[in-house]
Amino acid sequence: MFIAIGLILLLLLPWPWGGVTFLVCVVIGAGELTFWSRRVRGWRVRTGAQTMIGQHARVVQPCRPLGQVAIAGELWQARCDAGAEPDETVTVVGRKGLQLIVEREPPAG
Repeated sequence: MFIAIGLILLLLLPWPWGGVTFLVCVVIGAGELTFWSRRVRGWRVRTGAQTMIGQHARVVQPCRPLGQVAIAGELWQARCDAGAEPDETVTVVGRKGLQLIVEREPPAG
């Protein structure tokens, strides 16, 4: 981003100032790149079904004990041993293969 700004200023400003602003923008851009590369180094990427454990899902097809839930805009096969009806909210407590293990949430109040 800073390099693009530097290029624009290089073309718009008179010679000595255009070159100076371009060099300043390159230095700032390199500093920003270094800052962010050091900042995110070592962060573990969290992907897959493991990240859904503990999240809430909405039952789409009745779970008696097998059914289907919607979580984060995706449909997943689910198993709820206690049973759950459509539009109920359940909590993901585990997974087995591509099937989520869910439990009903206690009623509010």
